[in-house]
Amino acid sequence: MAEEKKGNFQARLKTNLYSLGILLSLALLCVILTILSPRFLTLDNLMNVASQASVNAIVSIGLFLAILTAGIDLSVGSILALSTMGMGILAVKLGIPPVAAVILCLVFGSVLGLLNGLMLTKLHLPHPFISTMGMKQMARGIALAITAAQPISGFHGSVNFLGSHRLGPVPVSLFLVAVLYIAMYLFLTRTATGRYIYAVGGNKEASRLSGINVDRILNLVYTISGFMAALAGVVLVGRVDSAYPLAGTDYESDAIAAVIIGGASFFGGIGKIGNTIVGVLIIAVLRNGLNLLNVNSALQTFTIGAVIILAVFVDVLRQRVMKSK
Repeated sequence: MAEEKKGNFQARLKTNLYSLGILLSLALLCVILTILSPRFLTLDNLMNVASQASVNAIVSIGLFLAILTAGIDLSVGSILALSTMGMGILAVKLGIPPVAAVILCLVFGSVLGLLNGLMLTKLHLPHPFISTMGMKQMARGIALAITAAQPISGFHGSVNFLGSHRLGPVPVSLFLVAVLYIAMYLFLTRTATGRYIYAVGGNKEASRLSGINVDRILNLVYTISGFMAALAGVVLVGRVDSAYPLAGTDYESDAIAAVIIGGASFFGGIGKIGNTIVGVLIIAVLRNGLNLLNVNSALQTFTIGAVIILAVFVDVLRQRVMKSK
């Protein structure tokens, strides 16, 4: 019993130290950028960072849950695009009430996410990489086809509210992100289903033997991921007042980077939603800083890729240390 308590204490200590480490990394990055660019630490720029980060923050919730179950969702960017193109057709082309169009957009994203889950649980595809990669290509193709690759603009103000409006200097999207992360924290830590998600990620077979409906959990996780992708799309449409079929391209890369930087493990069962938002901020601050320093887009893409590799390498090292004990 004493050994078990000692092991639990050490595990919590390591988790807390990692959380402190990524917070310090974010603070150090902000200090460096403040020194390099006097424009960085201004209210307008910080609110711009918050607004830009909100889309990735919402998408990252879905990716966090998928990675928590030792899976992945590569289709979030395409689901975002297809859901918002559908919303554009309904709200702008067909003239249905804006709120109804937004609700249908979220429902559609959820259904696409559920299809990702069903391909795993009913078709028994070997890995979510395959099912979500297929969904990524199909959804993007449909998004391009239904509008002949043309954007849709002219949305009603109620559609744009989440993405463009502010309460004082603070973007409304930032309040939305705060509510979503608090709700997800409570869901994962205070409900049985949240604990089951961690259990499934830790060991699917053991979860089945203990009576957990693993298929139901996986379907739920990918449905939530699809919902979050569609919601992020609503925010993005509000920011640019346009739905376009190439929206969300490579958004999964930033979301994966944020989740892994936040300490979630590709091996499943490990991660804290609070750390994910820190990972989102690190990616957003890094991109903003590179823009302020006039670094070209190719080097920015390279930098994000390097960050992903480094974060995964740290995860692999962490797993080796844990297995060696």
